[in-house]
Amino acid sequence: MRITKVYTRTGDKGSTGLADGTRLPKNDPRIEGYGTVDELNSILGLVRTFNTSGPADARKRVDDMLEQVQHDLFDLGADLATPAGVEGALRIAPEAVGQLETWIDALNEDLPPLREFILPGGGPVGSFLHQARTVCRRGERDVLTLMDHDSEVGLGPMRYLNRLSDFLFVLGRWAAAALGEPEYYWQRGRDRS
Repeated sequence: MRITKVYTRTGDKGSTGLADGTRLPKNDPRIEGYGTVDELNSILGLVRTFNTSGPADARKRVDDMLEQVQHDLFDLGADLATPAGVEGALRIAPEAVGQLETWIDALNEDLPPLREFILPGGGPVGSFLHQARTVCRRGERDVLTLMDHDSEVGLGPMRYLNRLSDFLFVLGRWAAAALGEPEYYWQRGRDRS
């Protein structure tokens, strides 16, 4: 694919084109779904940009995983932008879900059991990973809405986003420990006066 012109004026009245040429309103559930995936990908770009302190091997591990996830999210966006029945359509690969599970298991081996909920925050990497996790959860809701409107949407996008949100949570915990960022725990019923 080569993009030679950024503006086309075809969306000026509130519609956009899918991979098969179909035009939909920009607030259609399908567009909401892949729009949220695009937003999530941008946040992961921020994580990678701010991943500049701490041990080099930990920074590299975080960056390598997130680079792969960013490529997967482009595949997922293409999947969501292409209605069922389009021959040769790119779909999110089941192996991408398996890779996330492998990473989750490996990262969890380095972490103590979680006894309380974690407050989003800490250092820049952890904070952006928590933001990415919440946007990923919104992506799950958007894809579920799309699945309610289009029964031919496969389960691949939902499976990937569900596992990705788990991965982002675990990576946030792991990165906080490995990069020396603080992690704050929820204090139940804390006196707020």
